Amino acid sequence: MKEQLLSIGKMAEINGVSIPTLRLYDKNGLLKPAYIDPESGYRYYTLQQTARLDIIAYMKELGMSLGEIASVLCKEDIALIEGILAQKNEQLHEQMRHLKERHDAVERAILQIERYRKSPATGTIALEYIDRRYIWSIKCPVNFYEKDRNSYEETVMALRKGLLKAGIPQVHSYNLGTSILQKNFERGKFIADKVFIFSDRKILEHPGNISTVDSGMFACIYLDDYDDEIDYGTRLLNFCRENGYIIGGDYICEELTEFNVFDDSRRNMFLRLQVPIKFSQKA
Repeated sequence: MKEQLLSIGKMAEINGVSIPTLRLYDKNGLLKPAYIDPESGYRYYTLQQTARLDIIAYMKELGMSLGEIASVLCKEDIALIEGILAQKNEQLHEQMRHLKERHDAVERAILQIERYRKSPATGTIALEYIDRRYIWSIKCPVNFYEKDRNSYEETVMALRKGLLKAGIPQVHSYNLGTSILQKNFERGKFIADKVFIFSDRKILEHPGNISTVDSGMFACIYLDDYDDEIDYGTRLLNFCRENGYIIGGDYICEELTEFNVFDDSRRNMFLRLQVPIKFSQKA
């Protein structure tokens, strides 16, 4: 009989698995040796047992754990196999959804960097048509314009906690924006209203305060220093007044990109300040 058996080394070799793997399968009850030499303790297998290795490999490819495989092989229950596979199928769909969200976020990040490279120099004021955008927002917990940078960091932290609670991936939080109510901006009052992320229609799948920024013409000014926002925001307001533009909505400070990889002591942001405008109708 022993002459017809395969040593553990030979069994591993012909099936493309390791000897430790066969020992692990033995330990977990997945594949017991056909014979164990009582004197040497060596394990031996039959060639027919390769069929069991094939089904184990197949189930592993389906994402089943060794414990799940052992349960299936032990009970020989088709309904159990079907139930486990249905669960795995749902898990895979969820993983694919998360991967798609990450992929979309990476594409947005690439577009942001491209937009930064093509953006006008700091201080440039321009009229731009901007497409509709979706935002997920919370109310600003403090008016960071009246405080120091730490208050802005606290505001961003509050937003990210909200995103986490809503199940929105962290990658979305790198396209931030803040807003000031139209009535306050028109009076030159910098009072923070909302902090939010820009996204696309997929954000509608998540709970939370979701709204849109309608497409249209915006008066915009660019800057590369967060500390200069009030100064540049005031320039933008004066530009609208001097040219007779009617402000048609809330002021937005949009973070086009960050370069914290170059400085770990502070945020290095490139910003686009913007307000929607309408052109006055002259008689």
